[in-house]
Amino acid sequence: MLGMELVAGVAQQQVLSPQMQQSLQLLQTPVAELRQMIAAELANNPVLEEEDLRGGAADFDEDFLENEKRDGSGTNNEFSLQDEWRDYLPQASARPAYSTEDEERRRFLFESQVSRPTLRNLVIDQAAGFPSEELPLVELIAGSLDEDGYLRISVADLALATGVSEAPMEAVLRKVREFEPPGVAAADLADCLLLQLSRKGEKNGLAARMLSHHLPQLARHRYDEIARDLRVPLADVTAAAQHIATLEPKPGRPFALTDEQGVIPDLIVIPKNAGGDEEGFSVRLNEDEFPRLKISNDYKELLVERGQNEELMLYLREKIKGARFFLRSLQQRQQTLLVIGNQIVLRQEEFFRKGASALKPLIMAQIADAVGLHVTTVSRAVSGKYMDTPQGLLEMRYFFTPGFQNSDGTAVSNEMVKGVIREMVDKESPSATLSDQEIVEELQERGLKIARRTIAKYREQLGILPSHLRKN
Repeated sequence: MLGMELVAGVAQQQVLSPQMQQSLQLLQTPVAELRQMIAAELANNPVLEEEDLRGGAADFDEDFLENEKRDGSGTNNEFSLQDEWRDYLPQASARPAYSTEDEERRRFLFESQVSRPTLRNLVIDQAAGFPSEELPLVELIAGSLDEDGYLRISVADLALATGVSEAPMEAVLRKVREFEPPGVAAADLADCLLLQLSRKGEKNGLAARMLSHHLPQLARHRYDEIARDLRVPLADVTAAAQHIATLEPKPGRPFALTDEQGVIPDLIVIPKNAGGDEEGFSVRLNEDEFPRLKISNDYKELLVERGQNEELMLYLREKIKGARFFLRSLQQRQQTLLVIGNQIVLRQEEFFRKGASALKPLIMAQIADAVGLHVTTVSRAVSGKYMDTPQGLLEMRYFFTPGFQNSDGTAVSNEMVKGVIREMVDKESPSATLSDQEIVEELQERGLKIARRTIAKYREQLGILPSHLRKN
């Protein structure tokens, strides 16, 4: 007879220390929220102080670091934080084993922030119980969501970025689409609303049928046409439309930056000369948004004096050690963003000269390989970050776009294809609008072989109605 029993065993499990959790949090935090994290750390750690309110990166006291090393109390700096991130990131969502004191410090740090949680973090938090091999996939999906909460990237492109097959990526995506907020990770508006109806147990109801087959008529309030096509009373169609209107078309709306908050770029791209011709572009960090920090000399001197109060000495050493790691993590964040920004500019230089028509296909795995980081590190680093460029203020994820092979062997991005579609529609005659198939054929003449369903998807993303609704 089978029964239950307790079995003791020993197993190795890699967990994240509170310091590494803080380091990863700094990496993925946009500059607008970073100021709040710095303010919280200043309030929490008395040995940290603000050196200058204007400009500059976090300051390191190299003499003190050397003293700490000689004293034997410093950490081993043989490996950089990038090495540690690379080791830890595949298990980045594992639950660390905190002591009570560690947990109190960590809670104070994060609860001191007044910023709202991000959609990305909310999605990752809901995957806490997932198998370890699925967590990097969840992080990549979460980092690829746009500000509306939609996943505009195909499963094939996501799989390519992580080096896994499409089947496990599709399986993880199905799980994520069950997360809060309802409709998250939808491909488009109809998919988002259908996900919400399915959550309510109405995936086969009248509202779902209207969204699946009559979205253009629904958008134009042609309820009589829908009632006639579906052979249902007009009152039922009207009631279903009113029910659809109660759904949230943008699941990411509560997490988006408001106009009052504004968007602050982490990186600034500028021409190397005033004219911006053939000299190329350079990238610099936007370091004017947070203060220069240093470890207080008063506390360092107090520690060096080796007073009789052993408890005070231990407290100060712990605080100085924490401050040093915070400054190191802050500096590493800046360096990581800068190397990623430089790679983007290097690979997308034509875009900065000519605009969206010159945007090249680019995936995060290419940047990760070039700079020697894990792809999830790149995903964390670019999430929610912006670049101020000659082409405007753009989210860093904008530069990561799949593409197509042209007949001459060159690669073109989907943003360029969207631009061509927009140009075709703008030039068409009101009495002779182009169907999706005609757009496919015209693109083929230009050397681009793209499926009709892909054209339809891009047209919807551009907000262009079907050809029969564009006539006259």
